[in-house]
Formats: sequence, C-alpha cells, structure tokens
Amino acid sequence: MASQEGYVEVLGHNLFYRIFGEPRKGTILCLHGGPGATHDYLLPLADLARGGYRVVFYDQLGCGRSELPKDRGLLMVEHYTDEVEELRKTLRLGRIHLIGSSWGGQLAISYALKYQGSLMSLVTVGGYHNVLMMFEEMQRMKRELPPEIYRTLRRYEEMGDYENQEYLRGVTAFYRKHLCTLKEWPLEVQYSLDHTSKLVYETMNGPNEFTIIGNTRYWDASDRLGGIKVPTLILGGEYDEVSPAVARDMHRRIRGSKLVIFRRSSHMPFWEERKEFMKVVLTFISNAGAQAGNHSHIPSRSRRGKLKAEKATN
Repeated sequence: MASQEGYVEVLGHNLFYRIFGEPRKGTILCLHGGPGATHDYLLPLADLARGGYRVVFYDQLGCGRSELPKDRGLLMVEHYTDEVEELRKTLRLGRIHLIGSSWGGQLAISYALKYQGSLMSLVTVGGYHNVLMMFEEMQRMKRELPPEIYRTLRRYEEMGDYENQEYLRGVTAFYRKHLCTLKEWPLEVQYSLDHTSKLVYETMNGPNEFTIIGNTRYWDASDRLGGIKVPTLILGGEYDEVSPAVARDMHRRIRGSKLVIFRRSSHMPFWEERKEFMKVVLTFISNAGAQAGNHSHIPSRSRRGKLKAEKATN
C-alpha cells in the first residue's frame, strides 16, 4: 500500500511520520509502544485505510527516525502527551480516532484526559492505566515461567546484570510467551525491537518489559479514568504481558467502554489475529464516527458534553 512520509517540526524537534489512505471517513492516529520503540511494528494498522480512513504513524521524540533530544528531561509522559496534540494540529488531522499500543496506550489515556475534545474515539491495545498494577501482573507471569528460566532471571536481577546473555535468553522466553506468540516474528516487529532507543526506554521504563524502574513506574491514572467520556475500546490478548486483569480494571473504570480479549493472542493481536482485529476496530470506529456525527472539526464545549460512549460489553 502506498504511503506518504516525511518530517514535521513539533515542539522544536523533527519527527518522522508516515500516512496511508485518505480521510473519507476520518483519521486514525497510531501511537507506538516502548517507550522508545519505532512505529514499524504497528504497520498492520495500515489495513484500516482500506475502510476509508487516513492512518497516520509517527516515531515519537527520540525514537526511530525522529530527532533525539539533547534534554533528557523531555522524556516524560507530560511532554509526549503535548507532542501528540501538537502533531495533530501541525498535520491538520482534525478530530481523530486515537489508537495506542502498550506504552502508546498509556500515552493515549494521558492524551484523552487532557485533550478529549480532539478525539472521536479512543482505542488501547495492550495499554495500561496503572503501571504498578501492570508490573505486579508481569511478576506473576514471570513466576509462571519454567522454574529454571525463572531462577536464571532472578539470579541475574539480584546481581543487577541485565546484559548477561543467559539472562537475555530468559527475557526472550518471556517475550515469546507474552509479547508475540508467532513462531516467526514479523520483520517489522524485529526491526522495532532492534531499533528501540535505549536512552528513551531505560529512562522511562527500564532494562526490559518486566523490570520497570524508569520515571513512569508510579504513573497511575486509575482515579481519573471516569473523566473519559469519548467512545473507548480496550483490547488485549489472553496471554498479553499487560494482562487481561489490567484491561478489565480499565474497562470497569471507563464508563461505557467496550472490552475485547483476543483468545489466541499476547501483546500484538494486530499480528497474531490480524483479520479479526481489524474487523473489531473498524466496526468500533465506524460506530464512533457515526455517533459523533462524523464531523472532523473540534466541537464546541456544549456539543462535547453530548457525546455518549458506546454501551459496555464484556
């Protein structure tokens, strides 16, 4: 599928973007995970362009082909939240359907809490609202690994040796079960993993997915989720490293949200159950667009107050 790509200056830094399709029915903006990964592993979402949507990807600050900041202090949830809004305005995207994967799901929630008027709908995929809750669930999943793998992980973690090859093999075993269950990882997934910004990832997260010691460790939006009123779809996988328990808690807190757990997937259902995933998302955003009147402009305060979320389903 053909795409447009280029660079745009956002908050003083150049960010790489890629666009598929035309906005006949609206625009979908996709937020990649990490923090620090690249947009490439999300490229299956370009399938949504066939439904009549413009699908926009970009590499966040310090990630992929985007500029690496000199100021490490910018690597904070708050900066990335404002970055999404400035990108939306600079590219003149209008009101958007926002899809966030993993850390991108956390970012999407942060964005919805601050810039809800810019949204047509919100979709999280393996996203989370409470980092400590996610962390505790990952520790449980780690304990459920084969005993010899778990003992290896614990031994090197106690030593603080996160680069030892034996330890990294244990990390890979976890990823094969809870990050992507496909026997052959797609090239785009491997590319994003290989090109993850170490500076961004370690500053905000830590040395790996289940060792969270970065500046997002205590981020918790649980008590604010009730303020999200736009149609919201929460997606996850049965074997997701961001466990279904996290997804269900988010669903419970966002009134009117819809929850779908893909039974044969882990953290990347857009790869693992691609056809069904696209069907679910297209149906949801189509309904959300119709519900919002399918207007691309930002509504007045009075109109925003009338938007209703989709009826919750389990």
